[in-house]
Formats: sequence, C-alpha cells, structure tokens
Amino acid sequence: MILRISAVRHRSALVLALSLALVISSRAETLSIDIPPLAPAGTGYFKLGTTRNPAGHELNLNSHSLLLDGQPWFPVMGEFHYTRCPAAEWREELLKMKAGGVDIVATYVFWIHHEEVEGQWDWSERRDLRKFVQTCQEAGLKVIVRCGPWCHGEVRNGGFPDWVQAHKDWKLRSPDTHFMAAVQTLYAQIAEQLRGEYWKDGGPVIGVQVDNEFRGPAAYLLGLKKLAIQSGIDVPYYIRTGWPMTTTPVPAGELLPLFGGYADGFWLGATHAMPGDEWKKYLFTGLRTDTAIGADQLGKLKEQDSADAAQYPNLCCEIGGGMEPSYRRRVWLKPEDTEALVLAKLGSGTSLLGYYMYHGGQNPEGKLSTLNESQASGYPNDMPVKSYDFNAPLGEYGQINPQYHWLRRLHLFIHDFGAALAPMPALLPATGPTNGEDIGALRWVVRSDGKSGYVFVNNYQRLRPMRAHANVQFHLRLPGGETVFPARPTAIPPDRFFFWPFNLDLGGVTLAYATAQPVCQIDEGDVRTVFFAKTPDVKAEFAVAAGAGKPAQVCQLKPDRNAGAEFARPAGGKVRIVLLTEEDSLKLWRGRLAGAERVVLSPAGVAFDGDEATLTSEDPQAFQAEIFPAPKDWPGEPDGVFRRLAVRPVAAMAPALLSTDTEVITAAGPAREIPLSPGRAHLPLAPDDRDFTQALTWKISLLDKKMTDPDQILRIRYAGDAARFTLNGRVIDDNYYCGREFDLGVKRYLPELLKGNLQLQILPLRTNAPIFLEDRARPDFDGRASLAALRSIKLIHRYHFTLTSLLTQ
Repeated sequence: MILRISAVRHRSALVLALSLALVISSRAETLSIDIPPLAPAGTGYFKLGTTRNPAGHELNLNSHSLLLDGQPWFPVMGEFHYTRCPAAEWREELLKMKAGGVDIVATYVFWIHHEEVEGQWDWSERRDLRKFVQTCQEAGLKVIVRCGPWCHGEVRNGGFPDWVQAHKDWKLRSPDTHFMAAVQTLYAQIAEQLRGEYWKDGGPVIGVQVDNEFRGPAAYLLGLKKLAIQSGIDVPYYIRTGWPMTTTPVPAGELLPLFGGYADGFWLGATHAMPGDEWKKYLFTGLRTDTAIGADQLGKLKEQDSADAAQYPNLCCEIGGGMEPSYRRRVWLKPEDTEALVLAKLGSGTSLLGYYMYHGGQNPEGKLSTLNESQASGYPNDMPVKSYDFNAPLGEYGQINPQYHWLRRLHLFIHDFGAALAPMPALLPATGPTNGEDIGALRWVVRSDGKSGYVFVNNYQRLRPMRAHANVQFHLRLPGGETVFPARPTAIPPDRFFFWPFNLDLGGVTLAYATAQPVCQIDEGDVRTVFFAKTPDVKAEFAVAAGAGKPAQVCQLKPDRNAGAEFARPAGGKVRIVLLTEEDSLKLWRGRLAGAERVVLSPAGVAFDGDEATLTSEDPQAFQAEIFPAPKDWPGEPDGVFRRLAVRPVAAMAPALLSTDTEVITAAGPAREIPLSPGRAHLPLAPDDRDFTQALTWKISLLDKKMTDPDQILRIRYAGDAARFTLNGRVIDDNYYCGREFDLGVKRYLPELLKGNLQLQILPLRTNAPIFLEDRARPDFDGRASLAALRSIKLIHRYHFTLTSLLTQ
C-alpha cells in the first residue's frame, strides 16, 4: 500500500516559537505527513504447499508480509551458490552468513553443473545439494531453492547444458513437450536431493523458485509449478521473479513475485557510471520493479508494476550486495553505494531483504567447456572464467567486506523490530527529485501502521555529492495525535542515510521519538537494554512518552557504553538505553553464547556455533571482545554495561606468517588490439589463452612449506587489463581489472600449491581500451600507451580462535 503525502517548506518564523528563533536559520525545512490507520491485509487466495512442520510451526502470508505462526515475519535472505564453493568450506561460510543476520539461504540449481553430459548426473562433493541443505539446517538457516531450469547467474547458457541448447527442434522455456520432459527429469532429480529436507518434514527448505526472469506466457511458469509438485517438491512458498512482467497474467496467489534492485550493473551498455535513470535506485519509491535488471537480455523494462502487485507483500530476492565486473563494464561499488540502496529498498516498503550475492563464489571445472557466461556461448557479456566474487558482503574466499558490517547492524534491528515493521506501508512525498542532479528536496519516507513507525532519510546518491539540509523537522499527524520531532529543527548532513523511530514500544515504555537508530535489544530478567547507533553529525535526542496529557521526557545523550538513560516499566523493572558511536555499533554482534543470548562488541569477525563463538581477523590486535550480559565466571573488567574480557594476546600464539618469493618469468608483450564481436560492434571481446602469451608473468613461491595454519590470502594489487593465477598450467582464478585487489585463498589449493608452479599473469591495458572503468580505478599511464604492473603482493594471515580459548585463566 503506497500513500501520497505532502512536504511543505516555509519560513521558520511563521511556525516556531520566538524562543527558537535565535537558534535556527531564516529558513526551515518542515516535512509534514498525514498517517492513516493500517488497511486490512488481503488473504485467502494464496496457493501454498504444506505450511506446517512437525513441531507445529506454520509459514503463511498475507498481502502485507510473510507470516510465521500467524505473526508478521520479516526474514533476511542471502544468495550463496553451493556449486561455487568447495563443500569443505560450506559450514564455516554459512555460520558467517548467520552471524551477519541472514535467516534464509537462496541458491540456484544450475542444470549444467549437474548434467553437463546428457544422462550423466553429478550430485557429488560441491554439487551435493542434499548435503548443502543439511549443512544449512545445522547452521540454523532456512533455504529457498531456485530450481530453474533457466537460472542465468552468469553461468554458461544461463544454466542450460549444451546438449539442451543443441536441440534446435525444442522450444526452450515453453510448454514444448520435449523440453518439459527434460525439465521433468531435472525436477525429479532435485526432488530426490531434497527428499526429507522440506519444511513439512522438519527440514529447512521453505520455498522454490521456478525459472528466472521469464517474460512469456504465464502457462509455462504454472506448468513448472505443476511439475515440481508432481515430483514431490512440497513447500509453503512457490516463487517467481517479479521482473519482467509475463505476457499473460499469473493467476492470483499461484506464484509469489520477488523483486530486486542494483546500484549499477555490468549488463548496462553504457561506457559511463550510472547511465539513464539509475540514480532513481537511491529514491524511496512505490515501484517494485527495477527497470534495468538484466538489461543485456531483457532490455529496459517498463517503469510500472503489474496490476495485481498490491495483492502480494513487497518481497526482494535480488538487492545487489555488490556487483561482478564483466569484461566490457568494470563496476566497482563503494560500500555506501550498497548500503544506501538497501536503505532505500527498506524505506520503500519491502518486508523481505534478499541479497544477490551475499556470498561470492567461483565457477567449478567443466567437463566440456568453461562454465562462465561469455559471448562465445551467445551472451552479450564476457564474465571471468573462474571468479564470481561479486564484491559481495562475503567474498569468494569468505573475506569479510565493509558492507557486511553495516548490513549486519541493520539485520540486528530487523530481527528485534521487524515483526512490527513488516506490515507497515510506505508513505511517499507528493513531490521528489525530477532528475539525478536534483538534490534540493530532502529524500525521505515514512513507514507506519497508523500508531508507530519510522522516518527513513537517504541523503546519498552514488557518485553524486549531496548537500546538507539545515533545520529539518518532521510533523507526523497520526489518528491518535501529532508527533513533531526533533524538538528543535536539526541539520541533515550530506551523504548520510538512516532511519529514526517514533512511538516505538520498548516493552512497556513508549519512545515518542529518537534521532538515533535502534539496533537491538536484550532482556535480562525484568530489565530490557536497548542499543542505539548515533547518527553521525546529528545530536541524539530521545523523548519518552509520560502518559496522556503530559509532555514527553526529552533528553539528549552522548554516545557511551554506559546506559545513558533509564525508564521505569509500568509492570516493574526498567528499560535502559545505550547509545553507541557509529564505530561501536558496527562492531556489535549477537548470538547464543555460554547458554544465553548475548551481544558481543568486537572488531574481529564473530561466528556463533552452539554455545561457542569463533573470532576471525587478519589483524592480531582485533582479538578483543566485550560481552553483554557477561557470564558471571568469565574474567574481565566492566566497561559500561559490557564486560571487557581478559584475553591472551594473539600475536604470541600465532604461527609464523608464510612468506613468498617472486620472480619475473616473462615481460609484458605489446598490448593486444581488442577485437569487437562480429555483429555487435560495440562489444569488446575478452582475452583468451592465446592472448595471455603476451602477459607480464611472475612466478610465486611459498617459502614456508610447514603450513601449520594454511588460512592465508595471497593479495595482489595490480594495474592492467586482466589477470589470472595458474597452477601447473591450470587457471585457478581470474580477474578483470577494476581497481580492487585480487585475492587468492591459499588453503583451497593445498597441497598442490606448495610443490607446484604458481604463476601470476597480467595483460597490458591500453589507454584507449573500449571498456568502462570507474574514475577512481583508472591508472596513471604516465604518458605510456599501455600498462601492466604488479603494485604489491602480500600474504595475509587470517587468525581463528574460539572465544573461550582466548580467555586468560
């Protein structure tokens, strides 16, 4: 449900008391909104599978949100492709996803990964879907399986095996009898892998997606759902991508449409950043469809949703967690580009945050060909042969990237407050920016159920500096009365994005408003401690309702690890507010530890497993931890509400770092003339093996052969067109230069790496190469026509310790 509101701007002298006139400028930005009661949810028309599991828990939905045991449910979903990661690494990486706040793992079943040769099925090792799903459940995660048969995912033929493509008499992605017979076999194979692992069995599989990005008649998608059910795939949720619109309507409730949005994409044909209306990704909007997703295949989509969109909750499966560079278009997103995009989606009404990708990966070896998308296989974009890192929150070797922390903080909030947020509609201003350069009006929105809610502000746009907004105040006219906050107009800094609550129930204490962002809450007996994050460069003001006819208690807090304010609960006990700095709030983790739910404040990565927590970091000094509430028998000193644990220094315990030796094998030859594809004159062709004979080639030797702890990252920084690692002549990872570092996970290639021939090859980049590079990535050619250079090479050690093993005794 999207409601229109008005934003009014007028001179402060007309609306503010004389006592405030001295502290605000001559012009204020007063943002007003009428908030109606929450409209009833639509229900009763959804065609679901078995919704109840053996423990009695039930999954359902209405037009507002997903439901768990009859209550609104706001989960977080992250894409992780099991075939793109060795099975031995699944559990550790899934626990990282869980610690990042992910509830559901989404994963594609790439047909070509399992039946590359007709009739020869492979569900072993990294292709073992059954084992992957079971590992997800061990990690406490639910699963949505994206069955295809066409997936895309930057895989060869979109996931179709070559032998399927070779049947010229078949009409692919249609009810064609021969094609559907092959799909029936695929679905039967998937069903066998998932047997006993469905929600109805007590397993984690709660949904399946049929096909992907399909724009033809709905009968094909309905036929796939029928095949899935006939194969035994019985799940609560049957799903499709909501883009593009099908040429005939999907009957109400048959398939749930899920949406997405990306900050920028390799699939866009332009040779500059943020082409066309990509700036709109940073607006709050009532439109669910991203008009540019898959533009290389679908073209630009219509800027409209289907007529029945309001019958479904606003759910997302593909919010860009990053972006994979293609050969012709090397997008390099900043963490803020992703974070502000997510906030825009959340403020616009979504009640399922689903990320593509949340965890990067790497293409497996093919029997007949490489398994990447390329122009050679008929697609417009050449993708790396091996790497699918995607600059995701978690990289292809499990690297924790900066946006992971901001997203984790948001997910902590969703877990504690998402049930109330999920059914709240977005209420949009009547006017907004008319183009990407229009930064005059503040970009804001409200989500509310008519009683409480949140004001979202996104004063950020990728590659566009924004301006500060002085003297902003929100006037919220609710059915039960007006809320005006903050008490005095405040400045909104440039390039900031955040949300503030109003009439938030903190367990018997009503927070009338706050100019700080709620993070999470923990109960300890009858005391509830609520953590907030300070909005940078804005005073943190908290107003607690004092009862009918009484003014709210207003206080300004400074960030501190102590409880800055306490309020009595009517039924006994109290509510404590802890305001953290931005830095501290991004170090906050939550999970089960030592028999109870606790928060951990640590700069290290933290993953919870059973009653233990494992800390991971590249920095030995990061092994610090503060706990709330702390176990009584754990050593440490108080630090506000936390206990700073006494831990042994890691540097003295760590094994010696590996070291490397490098030598140039061959100097770079002349930069290649980049050919353009026949019939597609605007598309440059990626280099192949023959081109790499002209590469700058380094031999890299690991000097320490003992490998007492093999978790090392070989990290290089380079400038060139493309780079790749080969091991004994076999390509094990590759990279199209986009300005980012190029990592190789050492332990994945042991023991062959210790005794084999590891080489790094870098192709020269021409100054006039017909490719897109971000401005910050373009190297200094210093007057040369081309460049191939290794800037640095390092071995980065990743330390892992359980928290209890670090405690001093």
